[in-house]
Amino acid sequence: MMPIKLRINTKTKQYPIIIGSNLSSKISKIINENSINFKQCLLVVDTNVSRKIISKIKKSLNKNKKIIYFFDASEKNKNLNSVNKILDVLLKKNFSRDDCVISIGGGITGDIVGFAASLFKRGLKFINMPTTLLSQVDSSIGGKTGINTKYGKNLIGSFYQPNLVVSDIQFLKTLPKREIICGYGEILKHAIIANKKFYNFLDKNYKKILNLSSPFIEKAIYESCKIKKSVVEKDEKEKGLRKVLNFGHTFAHAYEASLGYSNKLNHGEAVILGIQTALRFSLENNLLKQNEYHSIINHISKVELPSEIKEYFKIRDLNKILLFMSKDKKNNTDKINLILLNKIGFPIINKQYGKNYLSTFLKNELRN
Repeated sequence: MMPIKLRINTKTKQYPIIIGSNLSSKISKIINENSINFKQCLLVVDTNVSRKIISKIKKSLNKNKKIIYFFDASEKNKNLNSVNKILDVLLKKNFSRDDCVISIGGGITGDIVGFAASLFKRGLKFINMPTTLLSQVDSSIGGKTGINTKYGKNLIGSFYQPNLVVSDIQFLKTLPKREIICGYGEILKHAIIANKKFYNFLDKNYKKILNLSSPFIEKAIYESCKIKKSVVEKDEKEKGLRKVLNFGHTFAHAYEASLGYSNKLNHGEAVILGIQTALRFSLENNLLKQNEYHSIINHISKVELPSEIKEYFKIRDLNKILLFMSKDKKNNTDKINLILLNKIGFPIINKQYGKNYLSTFLKNELRN
């Protein structure tokens, strides 16, 4: 199957997203075809990435001066210290603005590297090679970069668009099923907020997608990227419409932070739980019809996605969850801003609720 190409056109930058198999061995050619020139590049590589594929990338870039820096990607390492270490390498090796940094890893690596690129001499060329399904369909697109702090997730960061995104399906074949499930959660989110036809495609073909069967996995990634592209192009800096992409994320980020970003619940799983919480909240507040709610919940059940927050939390965790929800970056009052759902393809933004109201709802969720 030929590579699929999308082009993102924002006010700050235009760049291509290329989706296909065995692209890593052709990375030098892809870079040249897209007129990205540099004297030297820093490859920041997630330690979990297949060494076999890294060897192919190195071989392809054999004419370029390159430095490889391995990064132990985890939510706990998604911090300012990790960014400083990358900046230190760039400074020691005398990189210029005309050089390049390449992220090879999942969403955590991309966020860290993108943030470092935005800071270094006020902007360094940045190529993103996402290696997880979640990062290929979500975090590699749109220019959000950032780090975690003790106060919450992604509260420090920048909007910095890459020069190129290359999504190689071969990376996905090296991942455990848990990581594929996590990426599927973001694909499902995009379908729920934007496209009933795409949702029906997922409902019919989810087994083939989870098995990474071609052309179903390529179509799922492409359609997901296309939805995010349409939103980001209209609202690059998240002033309004782009908030729809955070459907389920206010709950999800609070769940992750409450567990101290442990491996018990990773980002994709938290998003899946957050989506379900947002769906039930939408239903209970008469925003979402029963038939739409049950359609999505039945799909989640069929796919065997994480489904119960009470498997991870007790009522004693409630205050901690609400504290992190109150610190969410979408809030601009003392109330908590949620993205909810009217029906598939029709999200609702800027619905605000008090802590006491949410506390009662979440308490019932943890009891039932």
